[in-house]
Amino acid sequence: MATSHKTNRRAFIANTVKGGLAAGVGLSAAAPLLQSFTTKENFMPVNFATGFDQQPLPYAYNALENVIDAMTMELHYSKHAAAYSKNVKDAAAAEKVDITKPLEDVLANISKYSAKMRNNGGGHYNHEMFWQCMRPKREGNAPTGKLLAAIEKEFNSFDNFKKQFADFGKNRFGSGWAWLYINKENLITIGSTVNQDNPLMDIAEIKGFPLLGLDVWEHAYYLKYQNRRADYIDAWWNVVNWDYVQQRFDKMG
Repeated sequence: MATSHKTNRRAFIANTVKGGLAAGVGLSAAAPLLQSFTTKENFMPVNFATGFDQQPLPYAYNALENVIDAMTMELHYSKHAAAYSKNVKDAAAAEKVDITKPLEDVLANISKYSAKMRNNGGGHYNHEMFWQCMRPKREGNAPTGKLLAAIEKEFNSFDNFKKQFADFGKNRFGSGWAWLYINKENLITIGSTVNQDNPLMDIAEIKGFPLLGLDVWEHAYYLKYQNRRADYIDAWWNVVNWDYVQQRFDKMG
């Protein structure tokens, strides 16, 4: 089972955002900070709720060259991810799920549903987030502001964070994801999940609200990198959309 790396983000919030919040306050006691959440169980800010339909890719297939090639992006989006969206809606129809409600409601209780719902619901959610977590390549790409301060506070430097996060992706046996997320103790954390699981799931290896996700399934990189997953991860940092990650982080503050 993957382990996670943690920091007391409560102290960070107390020092930089909510100066009057006492150190040691747990998530339930910090409820005033989380008014935009639908429930404490699934950690989902309202304006980050995910539907069951696949959304348009926020850039052209070739926009992430030379990190992710156009053919990989097209196949990944139009075949793999599109299938997850179709199949999760099929599962929802069979299992009487109201698809007008956020997918996160299902993921938070995924142990009550079928393997088809788990695999495809996770796959759809993960990919919808993954597209947003990327943007065209930027040299020296890095977070700023409060997010950077939190990362540096926990990991001593941004480079050290990247190494430890990358290790979760490189060392995930088989298919899966690496995550930066905030866990149920309101701690900023890194870890990984198998297959299409994610931290929102009640049966996942790690649990909480995801900030950044990295797809390490072979279909995400094999056409360009073949078996060189490490090279794919190293290049991927150039296209991370830190503005989007910051927005997700801010919703926890």
